[in-house]
Amino acid sequence: MKVHLSLLPNPSHLEAVNPVVLGKARASQVARGDADGSEVLPVLLHGDAAFAGQGIVAEILAFSDLPGYGTGGTIHFIINNQVGFTTSPQFARSSPYPSDIAKMVQAPILHVNGDDPEAVTFACKLAIEFRQQFKRDIVIDMWCYRRFGHNEGDEPSFTQPLMYAGIRNHPPVSDIYGARLVAENVVDRGWIDGQVANFTATLENEFDAAKSYLPNKADWFEGRWSGLGRPDTPETGRRNVETGISEDAYREVGRNLTTVPEGLTLQRIVDARRAMFDSGEGFDWATAEALAFGTLVHEGIQVRLSGQDSGRGTFSQRHSVWVDQNDGHKYIPLAAVPGGGRFEVRDSPLSEFGVLGFEYGYALNEPRTLVLWEAQFGDFANGAQVIIDQFISSGESKWLRANGLVMLLPHGYEGQGPEHSSARPERYLQLCAEDNMQVANCTTPANYFHILRRQMHRDFRKPLVIMTPKSLLRHKLAVSSAADFIGEGHFKRILSDPSAPADAEVKRLVLCSGKLAYELMEVRDKAGDRETAIVRIEQLYPFPSEPLVARLRRMANVEELVWAQEEPKNQGYWTFVEPFIERCLAEAGAKPQRPVYAGRAASASPATGLAKRHAAEQAALIADALGHSSEAAPQRKAG
Repeated sequence: MKVHLSLLPNPSHLEAVNPVVLGKARASQVARGDADGSEVLPVLLHGDAAFAGQGIVAEILAFSDLPGYGTGGTIHFIINNQVGFTTSPQFARSSPYPSDIAKMVQAPILHVNGDDPEAVTFACKLAIEFRQQFKRDIVIDMWCYRRFGHNEGDEPSFTQPLMYAGIRNHPPVSDIYGARLVAENVVDRGWIDGQVANFTATLENEFDAAKSYLPNKADWFEGRWSGLGRPDTPETGRRNVETGISEDAYREVGRNLTTVPEGLTLQRIVDARRAMFDSGEGFDWATAEALAFGTLVHEGIQVRLSGQDSGRGTFSQRHSVWVDQNDGHKYIPLAAVPGGGRFEVRDSPLSEFGVLGFEYGYALNEPRTLVLWEAQFGDFANGAQVIIDQFISSGESKWLRANGLVMLLPHGYEGQGPEHSSARPERYLQLCAEDNMQVANCTTPANYFHILRRQMHRDFRKPLVIMTPKSLLRHKLAVSSAADFIGEGHFKRILSDPSAPADAEVKRLVLCSGKLAYELMEVRDKAGDRETAIVRIEQLYPFPSEPLVARLRRMANVEELVWAQEEPKNQGYWTFVEPFIERCLAEAGAKPQRPVYAGRAASASPATGLAKRHAAEQAALIADALGHSSEAAPQRKAG
C-alpha cells in the first residue's frame, strides 16, 4: 500500500503550523470526497513544553469535533524531552504531564518510553487504529530526553547539570535496543555494526551532495496548482482581468438569492434584495458580495467563507444562511446555485489564530477555491498576527508556496472606540514587499464584487487583505447598479467621485481610501466647492502608480495635493503611501510639491473612546483636507 506524505513548512514560532496542517488536511478530504477522514490523516509533532504552553494547541483541539473544521481525528506525537529550552517542567506547567491539556476533548493519551522502540511502535499502531475506528484525536506522549543542547552552540549543563550528567552516562537508544536484539539472538553484533556503518555512510554522502545541490525547478505549480504560476512571467502576467458576468448568470443567481423555498418562514430579509434585482439599482455591499460568490459557484468554482459570525454577518448584513423563524431549520441559498461549484459558510469557533491558520492551510491545498476568513471586527486579527507574519506575508518568499487566501477585516472610524475601529492597515502595508500580497479598501459594492472575482480569474494567487466597511454596508451613496456587474468590467484600482469638477478646474486634489471619501464628498458638495477633486485609492498594494500618474497628468493645475485619512498619523496609510505619491507626482510632471497630510495626530491608541471627541476629530480632519476653516483644523501639524 502506497501512502503519500505531505510535509508542511514549519516556522520557528512554536506550534503555529498546527492549524495549517489541519486546514490542508480538511481541504484534501473535501477534494477526495473523504467524508469521514478515512483516507487523509493529519499528524502533528509537538515538543513537550510547547504542547503545554502554547495556546494554539487548545484552539486546534477545539476544532476536533466541529462541523467544517474536523478532520476525523488528528494524531498528536509529543517528543517529551522533559525540558524546554532551559526551563524544567515544574516551571513550565501546572500539571503532571504535558499532554494533560488534551483531556479537554477526552482524547486518549498513551505514555510510552522512548528507550523502547518496540513499545513506541506499538503505541503508534494503536493510535492509528483508534483514530481510524473512532475518528477522534489521540495523543502519544513519548518520554525521552534531549542528548545535546537546544542548538549546536548551547550548553545544557548551565541550567540542568544533574540531568545532563545522567544523560552523558546513559547509553543511546540504538545501543540499548541493539544489545537487546543481540541478547534475544535476533541479530548478531556484526549485523548491527554493518547497519550503523551503512547509515553513517548515507548521511555523509547526502551531506556532501547538499553542498552542490541546485533544484531543477520549483515544484509549487504542480498537482492541484497546475496551470497557475507567478505573475511576473509572460504566461501568467495578467494583472487586471475581465470579471464582468453575463445577464443570464445575473438572473440565475438573482433567482437563487431572492426565492424563498416553500415552508420556510423568514423575517423580511429578502424583500430589499429582490427589489435590487428587479430594478437593477441600489445594490448594497452584501448583495454584491452574494452575487460574486454565486456567480463563481455558477462557473464551477468553490467558495468557502469562515468567521465567527459569517453566516449572518457581524452587522446583520449578509444573511447567507436563512433561519426558519418557527422551527430554526436552515437554508443556504448560495448552496443551491447550479453550475458545479460549491458554497460553504461556517460560523467558526471564537479563535483568530487557529481559524486563520486553518483557512490558510485550506487555501494552500485548494487554489481553485475562493477561501475567505472574516474577522468579527478588523482589530481582532491582532490575535492571529503569527499566521499573518510567518505564513501569509512571507510564505511565498521563504518556501515557494503561493496562497490565495482572502482576509475580510471590518474597518472604519464610526466612534465605536479603540477596540472596534481600526483593522490596523499599517501592519499589513509594512509587510508588503516583493509583490507578496495585496491590500485593498474598496468603497463601492461593484468594486468589491470585481476584486473577489478577480482573485479566482487571474492565473496566479496572492493573499488579499480587504478593509471591509461597517457604515458603508448601508450608506446611501455606496451602491451600485446591475450595469456595473454585467458585461465588460473589472476591478478599478483608483476611483473618482461622480460630482468632481473638470480636471482642468481642480486646484486641490485629495487622495484617500475607504469610507472617508464619502464624508469628504458630502462636505465639499454642501460647501459648493468646485475646485477640489477626491480620488479614492482602492488598492493600496501593489500601489496603483500607473492609473494615478495618468490621473495626475490630466490635472495640470493642481496647486496642493493632500493625503487624508481617519487613522492617526503614525497608523493607517500615510507613511506607506507618501513616497509612492511623490514618485507619481514626479513621473506625471506635476508642479513641484510634496503631499500634505490631513488626519488625526499621532496616537498610541487607534481611536478615542468618546463619541463626542470622535465627531470633533472627524470634522476637523475633513475641514483640514478640504482647506475649509475649522477651529480644530490644524490636525496636520500635530504629532
